[in-house]
Amino acid sequence: MTITQLQYVLAVAEHKNFTLAAEKSFVTQPTLSMQIQKLEDELDILIFDRSKKPIQLTQVGEKIVDQARNIVNESFRIKDIVDQEKGYIGGEYRLGIIPTIMPTLLPLFLKNFVKKYPKINLKVEERNTDTLIEMLEEGYLDAAIAATPLENSNIKERPLYYEPFVAYVPESHRLSNTANLKVEDLNLDDILLLEDGHCFREGVINLCKSNHEAGGKPFELASGSFETMLKLADEGMGMTLLPYLHTLDLKEKQKANLYYFEDPKPAREVSIIYHKSELKMHITEALKETISGIVRGAIAFQNVQIISPLNK
Repeated sequence: MTITQLQYVLAVAEHKNFTLAAEKSFVTQPTLSMQIQKLEDELDILIFDRSKKPIQLTQVGEKIVDQARNIVNESFRIKDIVDQEKGYIGGEYRLGIIPTIMPTLLPLFLKNFVKKYPKINLKVEERNTDTLIEMLEEGYLDAAIAATPLENSNIKERPLYYEPFVAYVPESHRLSNTANLKVEDLNLDDILLLEDGHCFREGVINLCKSNHEAGGKPFELASGSFETMLKLADEGMGMTLLPYLHTLDLKEKQKANLYYFEDPKPAREVSIIYHKSELKMHITEALKETISGIVRGAIAFQNVQIISPLNK
C-alpha cells in the first residue's frame, strides 16, 4: 500500500463520493477508483460499501480510515521536520475560528501575520466549537481558535488571552445606573442569549447559574448575532452580555450602556487549539506569537475568573 492510496481513501471517506473525492485530490476519477480497488484487493476486504448512496464505509473500513489518518498525519510530520530544520515557515495552513471570536480577532492580526509570513497560504474557516474539534481530530484543520478549557484528551490548548464579559444594560433596565455590577445581580430570564451551538451562550448560562425554569421569558430568541441582541436590548427587551473586544467598535451612544463587573471579572479563556499529534507546530507557534503580541495591547485585564464554555 502507499501513502497516496491512503489519502484517496480518506478523500472518499470525507466526501462520500468518488467523483468529488477525485476532484478534490486533483486526479481523474478512474485513477482514484483504481488505486482504492488495488488497496482493497491487496487487503482482501472492502473499505467502502458502493451499493449505498451516498457511499458508506464498511465496518472494517471505519477502522482502516482511522489508522490511515494516523499514517498520513505521521507522513506529514517528516515534511515538518525538514521545514523546521531549514527554518522554512510556509505552505498551506488551515485555521478555524468560532463565530464569536472571528469578527473581532481576525482583523487585529491577519494583516500583520500575512505580511510577516508571506509564504504561508492561510485558509480561515468560521465554525462552531464542536465542528472545530471534529475537524481537528479528522485532520481537516491544522489549528483553531476557541474558548477553553474544552477537556478533550485529543486536543491541546495554548491560552492567547483572557476576555472579560461586559454587560450591555439599556437605560430602561433594572440594572441601569448600578454602581458596581456583580455577577449575583444577573437574572438569566432578562438576558438576551445567542442561539444554541455558541459556546459564548453556554458561558453566560454557566456564569448566571440561574435557578429559573426555562420558558420564563415572554419570547424566544434564536440569533447568532450580537448586533441583533443589541438592537433588542435598545428596544427594552432585556440586557445582554458581550465579549470585551466586541465592545471596542460600538458607537459612543451604545458605549454609555456598558457596565463592567467587579474583580475578579468573569472572562472567557481564548486559546489556540490543535491536535495532540502537533503537526505544523512551527507555524502554530508563529501564529500564537503574532496574536499574543497584538492582543496584549488591546486587553490588559489580569484579575479575572475563567468561565467554562462547556455545557454543564
